[in-house]
Amino acid sequence: MISFNVPPYVGTELDYIKEAVENRKICGDGKFTKLCNAWLEEKTASKKVLLTTSCTHALEMAAVLCDIKEGDEVIMPSYTFSSTADAFVGRGAKIAFIDVRPDTMNIDENLIEQAITDRTKCIAPMHYAGVSCEMDKIMEIANKHNLMVVEDAAQAIMSTYKGKALGTFGDYGCFSFHETKNYSMGEGGALLIRDEENIERAEIVREKGTNRSKFFRGQIDKYTWVDYGSSYLPSEINAAYLYAQLECADKVNEDRLKTWNLYYDALSDLKNDGRIDLPFIPEGCVHNAHMFYIKAKDLDERTALIAHLRSSGVGAVFHYVPLHSAPAGQKFGKFVGEDKYTTKESERLVRLPLYYGLKENACMAVAEAVKAFYK
Repeated sequence: MISFNVPPYVGTELDYIKEAVENRKICGDGKFTKLCNAWLEEKTASKKVLLTTSCTHALEMAAVLCDIKEGDEVIMPSYTFSSTADAFVGRGAKIAFIDVRPDTMNIDENLIEQAITDRTKCIAPMHYAGVSCEMDKIMEIANKHNLMVVEDAAQAIMSTYKGKALGTFGDYGCFSFHETKNYSMGEGGALLIRDEENIERAEIVREKGTNRSKFFRGQIDKYTWVDYGSSYLPSEINAAYLYAQLECADKVNEDRLKTWNLYYDALSDLKNDGRIDLPFIPEGCVHNAHMFYIKAKDLDERTALIAHLRSSGVGAVFHYVPLHSAPAGQKFGKFVGEDKYTTKESERLVRLPLYYGLKENACMAVAEAVKAFYK
């Protein structure tokens, strides 16, 4: 069986975990947490990056820092993970879901303005498959209407738009280091902060509402509770696991891109024959090979294709069920405009196995299994 996902492992994780344990410092913000933060800041050119327990928690922090309140509205694609919406719903916001572009499955930037009302507070684009949304247009709209922007960049570490790291355009960006992501700490994430004036409050929110970070830096002689917050610090053991992979980030990225390109080349004939669609990378976008997907003709064909692949020993899966069609989506939000592509395109999409260390012969076996179905 060719697994859909195998969590990344580069070989030095256990050494770093052992070091963290021997240092007798396994709670948050120790040596390895600081190393991860510093690496991410340098790689993305962010003013500040704070490691968190999950991307969900990074999104929750962003919602707090955007001062989302009861009755505010947040615009996002319906084709995303529940966490994108949960972070804002938890603050009392209503979600305005809009359609996606069929070529990238990202939010359709040309439909955002029609969803803006006098209650709109924030736009939350999600970079699907590590391919950038049209951030120039989104930021132009946000600036025109004085809106905050929170980038759900859960899938997008190492990806760029016009040379700039994803997660650094909006007021806040959020990475995921879940075991299904390109780099993993099991469960984990990071909050990217664009503007220096927002750093201090972010540290307070992350440290249970206290100014303990300033205390540890020697800026104050004692710390106390000063604002709302929660416990968003990952343990040093998780951070140690992640840092081993960040040190090898380019190697991991190149390995995944090689697999992505093998799939694309192997399946291009099916695309050219009009049997399937393959991922599209717009000009100016550099992606990170987070996933490789194909699109079948419709839901029935996709169902049959996945069954065929599984019977052939290939762990292929579909992805999101659009949030606006889910019970919670109907309770906490509304779809604005026409669902022209979101549902139709989501029902066609099949994700193929892609992970660090996937062998070329396994990749080719997956491609051959896809071809066999269409024969």
